[in-house]
Amino acid sequence: MYKIAVLPGDGTGPEVVQEGLKILKALSKKFNIKFEFKEFNYGAERYLKTGDILPEKTIEELKKFDAIYLGAIGDPRVQPGILEQGILLKLRFALDQYINLRPVKLYPNVWTPLRDKGPDDIDFVVVRENTEGLYAGIGGFLRKGTKHEVAIQEMINTRMGVERAIRYAFEYTKKRNKRKKLTLCAKTNVLTYAHNLWERTFNEVAKEYKDIETDYAHVDATTMWMVKNPEWFDVIVTCNMFGDIITDLGAMIQGGMGVAAGGNINPEGVSMFEPIGGSAPKYTGKNIINPVAAIMAAHMMLEFLGEKKAADLLERSVMKTIEKMKSMSAGKMGMSTTDVGDHITELISK
Repeated sequence: MYKIAVLPGDGTGPEVVQEGLKILKALSKKFNIKFEFKEFNYGAERYLKTGDILPEKTIEELKKFDAIYLGAIGDPRVQPGILEQGILLKLRFALDQYINLRPVKLYPNVWTPLRDKGPDDIDFVVVRENTEGLYAGIGGFLRKGTKHEVAIQEMINTRMGVERAIRYAFEYTKKRNKRKKLTLCAKTNVLTYAHNLWERTFNEVAKEYKDIETDYAHVDATTMWMVKNPEWFDVIVTCNMFGDIITDLGAMIQGGMGVAAGGNINPEGVSMFEPIGGSAPKYTGKNIINPVAAIMAAHMMLEFLGEKKAADLLERSVMKTIEKMKSMSAGKMGMSTTDVGDHITELISK
């Protein structure tokens, strides 16, 4: 029995989560996997009505679940940052989800803006440190609102935080067992303190993994090679801020936000899985949003739970469904949101 907390969230979040749950229920019957789903309605609507974002008692309850399935957070009626910090970042820190895992994989029949690149070229994973760096929220203002205002935001890197992210990346590269190459993405020539710690730790841990090839690239070079030669990468490990940036680039080269899924991972605790495209409020209720990213988030969740056979069948079913779709963009798929979910469900049931 897996207890799954469901946070549908805002905008099109509930629509894509509904398709993911439909498919998980089909897999449950196919493989005799028992799921217990419980919905938590936190997001813009609740905040606007009650001022309630995510109370501590709910976080304590979420700690008792096996995983969290998230739709999307964000609404134009709410000032940017309130929901993101109050729900997403709060959960990452409270549940110590210290890894953000982002597969960048181009499926057949999915358009990429990279000329002459195909599925064999674009298949790598970004391991992003998820609870430190500039996102730790350390800083403040001096003389705020005056012409002499000073704003400071500090990048926090601890040996523990850096090392556990790097060790996770080495283990992941070993388990992935493809090119067995791990690239450190940093900026050691400018961030001479923080990223010196990253580089030293990376090199020290590498000595324990003789079978893993290691590589280094400045973050600016990484963005260039992701476009010019994405086939060079197998697994990339990086800090919080750089990971946030390069994974959005990764989403674009794998076909767009409609297919990009991610996991906020605590290997020893509760992890959270989500489509990374946001709430897309302008498409809410139109049944035209692409649910593939949310469905692939469910795929990542199954892998995390150790249900590999179910995860593999889900991925194969998604790939066959993509063959029928005209585009990965909302409103241009040639199928509705529910059509995509129904088609995948039918393939799984067969």
